[in-house]
Amino acid sequence: MATTLPLLPTSVIGSYAWPAWLHISLAAADRGECGPDDVRETLDDAVDLALRDQDDAGVDTVTDGEMRRAGFFTAAFYGHLTGLEEVPARRMIGIIGHDQRESYRVVAPLTAPRGLGLVDEYTYVRRRTARAVKMPCAGPFTLAGRLSGGQIYRDRMEIAWALSEIVNRELRALVAAGCDFIQIDEPSYAVHQNDPQPFIDLFNSTVKGVEARIGLHLCFGNFVGRPVARRVYRPLFPRIFDVHATEFALEFANREMVEIDLWNEFPSDRTLAAGLIDVKNYYVETAEEVADRIRVALRHVRPEKLAIVPDCGFSQTARWAARRKLVSMVEGARIVRRELTGQRL
Repeated sequence: MATTLPLLPTSVIGSYAWPAWLHISLAAADRGECGPDDVRETLDDAVDLALRDQDDAGVDTVTDGEMRRAGFFTAAFYGHLTGLEEVPARRMIGIIGHDQRESYRVVAPLTAPRGLGLVDEYTYVRRRTARAVKMPCAGPFTLAGRLSGGQIYRDRMEIAWALSEIVNRELRALVAAGCDFIQIDEPSYAVHQNDPQPFIDLFNSTVKGVEARIGLHLCFGNFVGRPVARRVYRPLFPRIFDVHATEFALEFANREMVEIDLWNEFPSDRTLAAGLIDVKNYYVETAEEVADRIRVALRHVRPEKLAIVPDCGFSQTARWAARRKLVSMVEGARIVRRELTGQRL
């Protein structure tokens, strides 16, 4: 479905905030109190809710909120892979952090005989909205971050290359199903910055032959709203432009717009999806504050090459805040859009 987008189009990164009832329902499912049809109905309803909130706010390009991806890695991706064995978390007590997350050991070559589930996700969301749709997908290096190679793979990069083939097949299947905008989420690129070239080669192999608009989301982590590394993009530039992506989604709001000038310092023909909503802060920006951030971005990016997004997904944000932040984001874009249109008349 071809959809004409306005100047300064708005979107979300991918995930959306869970309502209380989804937490309750999935906990019941974990206890064995729900059948597969119950779970499917629950997740369908959750996607509908995410779409409704985006539609109510007026978001131009929507996602399904990644509402089916409980645990992000665990159910959405690792649950489709063979050859994994779960290992205990390194720390189970105390303040929640990345070292309490799920981990797996590879015990056999990785395969995904039934794919990764993204085609079914896309098929459902495409039926449920007339708006433009973006399909986010975790990239292979990020997916490899919770896995140890065991006796099968030497290191994380070798695991990532094995996953790259699996993800590439899934992306091609998405395109065959009608998807025309795919975003690869690779926050780990921005965490490991010393030599971008291995990431560039991996990314380009992952999207090879995928005939769609390709975006790359680079952030610094958002598990329980906490970054995982030093937050700086500069070491990736300008070599990151060698990736075969037409749009780059980067976070700026939670860093007070630091490094937005990179787009001016290293000009390109790519679109910048600028993160102008701080999802790690419960302060709700006003529309005028968002408009001010857009005006700052426009000092460095041409209007036709600028999209407006949050810094990261809303999965770690309470829904009441996510809804209000979406409204401010969209209205802020409309304010500046009207200003630009008036200048051109």
